[in-house]
Amino acid sequence: MPDKGDVRQVRASNPGDSQVRVYAVQPREGAEPDEIVDGFLEAMTSDDLGFATARKYLTKQAARTWKPEERITVLSTAPDRGQPDHTDDRDLQDITYSIAGKQVATVDARHAYQPISPANYAQSIHLVQEPAQDGQGKEWRIDRLPAGLVLSESDFQRNYRSVNKYYFASGEDWVVADPVYIRNRQDPVSRMDPVAQTVKALLEGPTNWLKPVVDSRFPTGTALKEGVTTLTADDQSTLKVPLNDKAAHVGREQCRRMASQLLFTLGDLPSVRVEQVELQRANGSQLCVVSKAQAEEFAAVRQSGRAENAFFVDEHGTLMMLPTGDKEVGSPSATLGPFGKSALPLQSVAVSRDESRAAGVSHDGRQLHVASIISDHDPRPAKVISTGAKPQDRLSAPSWDGRGDLWVADRNPLNPRLMMVPHGEGPAIQVRTPWLEEGSRIKALRVSADGVRVALLLQQGDRTTLQIGRVDRQTAGGQPVVSVVAPQHAAPRMEAVTAVSWAGPSRLVVVGKEAEGVEQVRYVQTDGSTSATSVLPGLNGVTEVSAPHDDRAPVVADSVNDGIVRLAPGANWQPMVKTGSSPVYPG
Repeated sequence: MPDKGDVRQVRASNPGDSQVRVYAVQPREGAEPDEIVDGFLEAMTSDDLGFATARKYLTKQAARTWKPEERITVLSTAPDRGQPDHTDDRDLQDITYSIAGKQVATVDARHAYQPISPANYAQSIHLVQEPAQDGQGKEWRIDRLPAGLVLSESDFQRNYRSVNKYYFASGEDWVVADPVYIRNRQDPVSRMDPVAQTVKALLEGPTNWLKPVVDSRFPTGTALKEGVTTLTADDQSTLKVPLNDKAAHVGREQCRRMASQLLFTLGDLPSVRVEQVELQRANGSQLCVVSKAQAEEFAAVRQSGRAENAFFVDEHGTLMMLPTGDKEVGSPSATLGPFGKSALPLQSVAVSRDESRAAGVSHDGRQLHVASIISDHDPRPAKVISTGAKPQDRLSAPSWDGRGDLWVADRNPLNPRLMMVPHGEGPAIQVRTPWLEEGSRIKALRVSADGVRVALLLQQGDRTTLQIGRVDRQTAGGQPVVSVVAPQHAAPRMEAVTAVSWAGPSRLVVVGKEAEGVEQVRYVQTDGSTSATSVLPGLNGVTEVSAPHDDRAPVVADSVNDGIVRLAPGANWQPMVKTGSSPVYPG
């Protein structure tokens, strides 16, 4: 460090160039088996086109058959290479190394991330001696290895990023987010840039878990025109996407929905700004042009131009509206209707997405009522009644989906149920939950705006876990039959989850703690993936949390120590109301 001289201004480097990149190194001549295994494990983390350098560590046959795109095994740390099975015989013709670690996730061939509770991972890499390329002597090479790529969590996050593909909810005219992972830079196998990768992933169709409840408007077999590996928006932020002949004869309305799926999907990519999409036939002729504003028609939650309001229940059980958008903390005001007059003291509440109605659970937790909050109509009879012996064994906080259906869980241990009130008017129907085992119950729930996914806090014994279920809607004998099926863990590393809220189309804000950890408030993708930047500033004793659909508005929470607080983007938690409960945004 210099200890004298003038202070001079220097130009900082481009922050986009600071990301670490790994360049694969080919095996040296006469490399020992240890070096071959270590070099191959390192080469898997690189961006080398076609993983050409990594393949040089394999036998000719293994290099031809290895498919790194087949799957990705994600370990908590870099794979641990064990000692070889034989170390004392210098005349060996083959040798085996164990590969171990803690597996935390798998990414399948459709780019879907699937988290698991950390589990022991144990595989092996087998080496043989193969004639050297120059015909002089032999070289150690790998002939048997685990399928796909094996990466540490940090290498995976460095090389891949999460994006949302969008498909239409089955039978509906709004889109649903389907998160997947693509390469941050050029894909080594397809040689596509991130935009082309994202479009390709969309055209391949939804992930297996979401597929039963969504539809793509692209005809089956639609793909990018052969040879297209790069897609770039022009000076007018228009992205031209050439498709193969499968899409050559679509009508204008279908094309409009196809382009809208693309616009929603590309909106998550920071590397490109797209204001409109032009879909083209393989011969270059135009199919249709759709702008971002036109695509907004198909959003599950349409941007109305006004900020979402937050609500809470005060110490008297009155429903109050809480201004959150102002820099200074404003004074809450009572809503109209019976909930705003303490005619029906409340324990918890949910406000419909259009902010015209509210659903409230009575102060004793027994009854669920629905009432207007924009006019002074009389309250209606209870929609759902619980017979649980204790308040904590009765009704959960309710939740509205974007279809206008109202959901609530009855936590009665003798008869745990998940109930849905169609359009909030009834009569209530019991939702089928065949996976709900004896001794378990739904402690809390939040339904997505698109109405096809539900976040569940599932309590079994002393443990509460977060799971995402898929909503299946059928009709039998003219009556609706609703089921929640295929629940999957969304935060398997958390041993105790306290509260959850949707925070956009594919993200949740979760309160919980990992084993032997402290309580955290953090963002989690619906596929269970997280990032190092997803943890929110610390806040103790959080019992409830709610996030807006638009991430420009603050998160609100109820803290035992601080009352109702808000967290604006880039700020710290700020007290709003000292006494109150059930802070919620519409939904």
